[in-house]
Amino acid sequence: MQSETAGESANHPSGPGETACEPASQRILIVTDAWHPQINGVVRTLERLSEELEAKGCVVEMLTPQGFRSIPLPSYADIRLALVTPWHIARRIRRARPDHIHIATEGPLGMLARRFCLRNGLAFTTSYHTRFPEYLSARAPVPERWSYAWLRRFHNAGGGTLVATPSLAAELAERGFLHVKPWTRGVDTKHYRPDRQQVLDLPRPIFLSVGRVAVEKNLPAFLDLDLPGSKLVVGDGPDLERLRAAYPDVTFVGAKTGEELADIYASADVFVFASRTDTFGIVLLEALASGLPVAAYPVTGPIDVLGDGEGGALLEDLQRAALEAVGISREAARAKALRYSWAACADIFLEHARAAHCGNKPGVVDKPFT
Repeated sequence: MQSETAGESANHPSGPGETACEPASQRILIVTDAWHPQINGVVRTLERLSEELEAKGCVVEMLTPQGFRSIPLPSYADIRLALVTPWHIARRIRRARPDHIHIATEGPLGMLARRFCLRNGLAFTTSYHTRFPEYLSARAPVPERWSYAWLRRFHNAGGGTLVATPSLAAELAERGFLHVKPWTRGVDTKHYRPDRQQVLDLPRPIFLSVGRVAVEKNLPAFLDLDLPGSKLVVGDGPDLERLRAAYPDVTFVGAKTGEELADIYASADVFVFASRTDTFGIVLLEALASGLPVAAYPVTGPIDVLGDGEGGALLEDLQRAALEAVGISREAARAKALRYSWAACADIFLEHARAAHCGNKPGVVDKPFT
C-alpha cells in the first residue's frame, strides 16, 4: 500500500476507472459532518437512508465526527467540527474499502474525503442539504456569492449533487452547479399518524412549530402572528432562551424525539413552517403524516411538498395561511405524506450512485464530465 504522501492510495478492490456500475449498491461509505447529538433533518435523512440501504442488502459505513476530537462551530456550539487530518480520512476509507463514496456535507470530513477521492481518481457523489450561504450571511458580513462560489467548486467535482426538490435543483443549476440530481425524502407513516394519544392541554387551536430554534428558521415570523388559541414550539438551539424570554405567551418545550414528538404532532391543529431557507423540511412530512395541515410561505420545500396546496396553505401572508389551514381536513394532509417513503429515497440514491461509476470522469472541477 502506498503511503498517504505518495498519493493516498485507496487500496480499492478495483483500480480507478475500473469500478463497474453494479458495485455501487454493495459497500457504501457515507461521509457526514452532521451527526449525533445533533437533531436535524440531515441527521434524520442519513439515518433512515442507511437503514433502507442495509435492508436492500448494502453494507453501509458512516464516517462521522464521532471518534475524533472536535471543536464547536463559532456562534453555534451545538454543531461540532471534527479535528482530522488527511491521514485520518485516508485510513478510514482504506479500511472501509467502499464501492461508492457519498459526501453528504461540506465540513472538515467532507472536504478531506473529497480531496482523497480526487487524488485517487475515485468516483463519488455529494448532496446539498443546507443553505450555508444564507445562514452564514445572517450571522456574519459574508456575501452569499462568495459562499456559493466555494460550494459550486466543492460539488461540481463529483459525479452528481443530490438535492431534495425540483425547485432547489433548478435554483442550483442557475447558480452554475453541474450534475444536479433529483432526490427525495421520506417519512414513517406508521410512526407519525393522526390516531396517536392526545398529550396537549392547551387552548385550541394549537399552532405548532418543530425545528431548530435559530435565526435561519425565521421563528419570529410565526411568534409575532396574532392567532387564536396557542402557539407551541418544539426544538432546541442558540436562540431558545432569548425567544422564550421575548415571547412569554408562547409555550417552548425544548427538543423532543420518538414517541413523544409523534404524540405532539398528532395533538396539534396546524403546523406553521416559517423558514424561507430550508432545502426541504422533513418536519413538513412528519406533520402531514400526523394529519396536521401546514401553513407556510410559497418557497422551496413547502411548494415542492404541497404543490397544489392540498393539505396546507402557502401564502406570503403567514397569518392568513395559518388561519386557512385550520379548516383543512386531516385526511387531506395525511394523503400528501403517503406519497413519500424512505424506500424510494434509498432507491433513487442507488440509481445516482451507480450512475457516478458508469462513464463519468472523476476529478473535473467546474467543468462537465467527459
